Amino acid sequence: MSTTVENRFSDTALANSLDGDFASHYADVNGTRLHYVVGGSGEPLFLLGGWPQTWWQWNKVMPELARHYRVFAVDLRGMGSSAKPAEGYDKKTMARDIYELARHLGLERVHIAGHDIGAMVAYAHAANHPEATGKIALLDVPHPDDGWSSFGLLPEPDQHVDSAIEVGERSYLWWFAFNQVKDLPAALLEGRIRLLVDWLFERQAKDPGSIDDYSREVYARAYESAEAVRAGNAWYQAFHQDIVDARSYAPVSAPTLALGGDESNYAYLRDLMPTKATDVRVVEVASCGHYVPEEQPQSVIDELIAFLD
Repeated sequence: MSTTVENRFSDTALANSLDGDFASHYADVNGTRLHYVVGGSGEPLFLLGGWPQTWWQWNKVMPELARHYRVFAVDLRGMGSSAKPAEGYDKKTMARDIYELARHLGLERVHIAGHDIGAMVAYAHAANHPEATGKIALLDVPHPDDGWSSFGLLPEPDQHVDSAIEVGERSYLWWFAFNQVKDLPAALLEGRIRLLVDWLFERQAKDPGSIDDYSREVYARAYESAEAVRAGNAWYQAFHQDIVDARSYAPVSAPTLALGGDESNYAYLRDLMPTKATDVRVVEVASCGHYVPEEQPQSVIDELIAFLD
């Protein structure tokens, strides 16, 4: 692979490709090293992504959000260019990473928007560090709770197995179990993660073309090593601890926005989130699957700005 091609996918090149003045940085916090991309001015807004993606999943919303806020798109512990330690993948510890990053940056209180794994971390931050939390937005996923223990290994007869996009059907979350297995996923996926990346986007996005080939390659490169696959698996392997931790959480007091795709988790969030937050608004995002920031970026921009203002 030529240096020129490699440079096209570097964090510096990705940050420079965005409209606005964005820069890539690192910080050593909470016993690990986090990578983040920052730009804009105003109140601090942290953007936390999910599996199998990186900070780049926010690329369509960052330029406009940066006109209103100081935007920090963070690679979580184990993600992208952040360190991949052997432990610490429970969401309470990962929330502490974000808390310590904010302190490192001289920020006493931050807004947080998270998608997928990042949404779990955003909620854990509000639960464990309420004094340091402004408002939180959860995109298409809540924090794990006791209900997650009931997910079945075999699909029910009315579950749609091959795709999460099917109105009236429930997604068969086979990757929750797959990611629990030690070592085998890394052995199978090392150097071949693009197969899984494409499978997920083709089946969980309403419009798979909204995640283009370039972005898919960014994600595939981020997860192509055995170490990166192992770290991504670890977010899922910590779900049992996350469920235990959630039992001690009272409904969070931070104003909370939940955005769910109309063909993904909107109905689930609509019914669940009033039990998880004292001040919550749940919004249905039209013509949208799971990957809300990339499928419907303008809706995310509009809803976040209205909510944070």
